[in-house]
Amino acid sequence: MSTLATSIDKSNGSQSETTRPVQVLTVPQHVVEVVCDSGEGAQTAGQLFGTISAKTGNGVWTVEIIPAEIEPPVRSRSGASGNRIRIGSSEVTNMGDAADVVIAFNEQVLYSRIDVGALRPGTLVFLESKWGSDPQAAIREAYSEAKADFIDRGYVVHEVAMEDECLKVVADARRGKNMFALGLMCALYERDKEKVLAEVRAKFKKKGEKLQAANVALVEAGYAWTERHLDVRYRIPAREIQEELVVMNGNQAAALGVLAAGIELCSMYPITPATSVTHYLAAVMEHAGGFIHQAEDEIAAIGFALGASYAGKTAVTVTSGPGMALKTEFIGLAVMAELPLVIINVQRGGPSTGLPTRVEQGDLLSTLFAAPGDAPKIVMAPTSIAECFHFVVMARQLAETFRGPVIILTDANLATGQSPFPRPRVRSEWLAPPIDQSDWDSSVPAYAWDEQTGLSARPIPGQKGGEYVLTGLAHDERSKVAYESAINQRAMIRRSTKLAVLQKALKPPEVHGDPEGDLLVVGWGSTRGAIEEAVDRVRADGGKVSSLMLRFLSPLEPGLKEIFSRFKQVMTVEINYSDDPGAPYITEENRRYAQLAWYLRARTLVDIDCWSKVPGIPLPPGDIERVLRQRLASN
Repeated sequence: MSTLATSIDKSNGSQSETTRPVQVLTVPQHVVEVVCDSGEGAQTAGQLFGTISAKTGNGVWTVEIIPAEIEPPVRSRSGASGNRIRIGSSEVTNMGDAADVVIAFNEQVLYSRIDVGALRPGTLVFLESKWGSDPQAAIREAYSEAKADFIDRGYVVHEVAMEDECLKVVADARRGKNMFALGLMCALYERDKEKVLAEVRAKFKKKGEKLQAANVALVEAGYAWTERHLDVRYRIPAREIQEELVVMNGNQAAALGVLAAGIELCSMYPITPATSVTHYLAAVMEHAGGFIHQAEDEIAAIGFALGASYAGKTAVTVTSGPGMALKTEFIGLAVMAELPLVIINVQRGGPSTGLPTRVEQGDLLSTLFAAPGDAPKIVMAPTSIAECFHFVVMARQLAETFRGPVIILTDANLATGQSPFPRPRVRSEWLAPPIDQSDWDSSVPAYAWDEQTGLSARPIPGQKGGEYVLTGLAHDERSKVAYESAINQRAMIRRSTKLAVLQKALKPPEVHGDPEGDLLVVGWGSTRGAIEEAVDRVRADGGKVSSLMLRFLSPLEPGLKEIFSRFKQVMTVEINYSDDPGAPYITEENRRYAQLAWYLRARTLVDIDCWSKVPGIPLPPGDIERVLRQRLASN
C-alpha cells in the first residue's frame, strides 16, 4: 500500500510544503529495540511505546535491557541500557527473535545487541550521527568504522541527527533523545499522534507543566523527523479484543495480587530485580489498609513477616536469590511451626551476586531443598504476567489452608516485561478473612493433625483457650518440645502428607499440541511463550512435538509419568546451567542436568534429557526451534 505524506520542511527556515509517496507495509508482528547509555531514558521510551501499542490493540511483550553496573562507562558495550518491544496482530508471549528496527544512541551500545544476536541482515537501524563529528578523533574513527561494519553486516542504516533535533526543543539533549525516539517509533508504526501525546502528558503530569510541555514537543519532533525523512511505515493490525485489558509488568501484577489477596503487610529488603514490587506497593498499600516494612536486612524482613503471620494476618516477603539464601533458616521455622507465609522470589543470575539485572531460572533446587532436615513446602511458578497476579491470591489461600510457607518463583523476564492481559475482576472470596477471635476449644491442641491429611486448625494469639508456645524445636501436637522418636516420626509424616493432599486436588497439566508424539518439551516459568511458539513452528512443518508447562513444582502436578510415556523423547528447556553431553570430560555418570530435568528424573524415573542456557537474556523461540528440529532429526 502507498499513500502520500505531506510535511513542512523547517530545517532551513523554509516553509515549502513537500509531498512524496510513502509505502505502508502491513506486517503481522515486529520487534523494536531502543538502546542507549545508562541514564538516557531508552527504557522509559520503550515502556511507553509498549503501553501505547497495547492500548492500540496490539499484542505486546517487552524486555528491559539493563546493565549490571549502576553507572557504567558511557559509550561501552557493557553499559547498554534500553528496551526491546515485540508487537503483533495477535497475542505476544515472548521477546521474539532478531529485531526488525533498532534505535541506537551510539554505535557501541548497538554492538552490545549484535553480540547477543539481536539483529539480522535487513534490520533497520536508526543511529545517532553526532559521533561522526565528535571533537575526539578516536570517537570519530570508531563511529566511522562501526557504520561501515553495520552496512557490511546487511543492516539498513539511517543516520539521525538526534542531538541537533532535540536541541531545538531542550537545552540538554541527553534528557530528550528518548522522547524523540518515542515519536520516531510511533510515527513509523502509525500510532495516532493525539493519543500518543495524551499518554505522554499523563506520564509527566506530576513533573510540572514545563517538563510536560518539553516532552510533548520532543515527541512531536520525532514525528516530524519521520515525516520528513522516511518513505516507509509499518502497519500491524489490531487484534479483536473481547474483554477489557490492563497493561503492566510482572512485578506490578504481583503487587496488585498482594492487594487483591487482602495481604496487609509486605516486609522486604531492597534487592534487584524484586524491589519494584514493593515500590509499587509503597505508593498504594496504605490506601488499602496495609503497610510496607523495610527491614535492615533480608533475615529481619522474613522474621518480621513471620511474626505478622503468627499474629493472624498472613504476610508476604519479596526477594531474589541471594535474599532467599539468607531467609533459609526462617523458612525452616515456618515449616516446623506451621505458620502461613507468602514468599515471592524474583529469580536472577547467580551464584552469589551473579547477574543482578539478568534473567535465570537458577533457584529451583535451592528453593525445594535448601533447609536443614526435611522441610516440605509449596512452590509455584507463574508462566505469564497474568499468573503473577493470580498466583499471589492462590498462595495466600494455600498458605493458610496448609499452614506453611508458599513460595512463588518468578524471574527477571516476567518481572520487567510488559504485556496486556484481561483485567482481573476482584472477588470477595480472594480477600483474607477477618482474624478469628472467638474462644478456642482448649481441649484441641495447637497442632491437632488429622491422621489422614496432616491438616489442622490454627489458634491465633488472642483467642481465649488457644494459647500455646511456638517453637522451632521438634514438638508434639501441643507444641511441647519432644525428642521422642515416635513423636518426631509422626510430625514429619503429617507435614509431608499435606503436600500429597494438595497434589490430589491438582489437575494434570495440559499438553500443548498432540497428546502423543516423538518429542515432549517440558518447561516452567517465563519460558512458556518461547517454548510454545517454537513448538508451533515445528508442528506447522509436520514435526510430532508437543509441550507442557509446570506451574506447581512442589508438589508436582499429577499424571506426569503417564503423560511422558506417550512420547518417544522427553526433554526440558530451561534458563539454568547444564553440561553439554559432548563437552570434554563429561560422561553419562558426571553430567549435570538442568534443574527441572534433574528433579523430574528423580521423581518419575523417566530418562528425561535437557537443553538449557544461561545467556542472561530470555530464550528466543528461534533458538529453541533449532534445538527441537535437531532432536527430531536425531531420533
